[in-house]
Amino acid sequence: MNSKTRWTPVLLVLAVGTVFLAFALSVSAQVQTETNTTSQTPTVTTKTVGGTIVYLSGNNMIVKMDDGTLKDFNNVSPTATAMVDGKEITIKDAKVGMHLTKTITTTTTPKIVTTTQSVTGTVWQVSPPNSVILTLEDGKNQQFKIPKGQQFNVDGQMVDAWGLKKGMKISATRVVEAPETVVTQQAKISGTMPPPPPPPPPDQPILVAVVVPVPVAEPAPAAAPAALPKTGSPLPLIAMLGFLSLAASLGLRAIRGIS
Repeated sequence: MNSKTRWTPVLLVLAVGTVFLAFALSVSAQVQTETNTTSQTPTVTTKTVGGTIVYLSGNNMIVKMDDGTLKDFNNVSPTATAMVDGKEITIKDAKVGMHLTKTITTTTTPKIVTTTQSVTGTVWQVSPPNSVILTLEDGKNQQFKIPKGQQFNVDGQMVDAWGLKKGMKISATRVVEAPETVVTQQAKISGTMPPPPPPPPPDQPILVAVVVPVPVAEPAPAAAPAALPKTGSPLPLIAMLGFLSLAASLGLRAIRGIS
């Protein structure tokens, strides 16, 4: 950090006139210090990252980022909150499949810190052109460095460190301006619950078999046998009957002969 030092004239009270002195002050209990900070126009940037929870175990989770990478979040604070579907939740309420979005707002504020240091004392010894020893209000002596090329106004005449004399009562003030940049970040996490599981398929209707009587057609009556043609003759039937009678007679005779 670069600092800019601005020296202001320092009043020297003398019996014969006034001397203005500026020099570097060392840290001392006798040095009065006042600090003032001036803020300039801040700049604000916003970054958004998101991902879907793919694994949960206690306070640990793995998130698949929107760019496809996997990121581990171990020991998530139980007090960390996220706004999900309008409800504030903690890690114990998280679910696999939940999509989280983290919005990071960065505010960069340039500031100027002005430090004013002052001291009052009496010149006790001068070692021109480098330093001067002052007797402070508590009676103690303290050495201060004199900036190179410093000029002093004594009764309207400009003199250097060689013009300082023992016994001069002086008051010295140093002003240091240091630029400073303050960066603050604020993160907010929001998300959406995973989609609900699909509903089960509707029950299939039960098929009920209904027996519908079907009339059965009655068989048609058998047709009457056709009459013999007029050219037919009963003689073959008579001959067969005669043959059967003869065979039966011969059989009876054979049975009697045996008996």
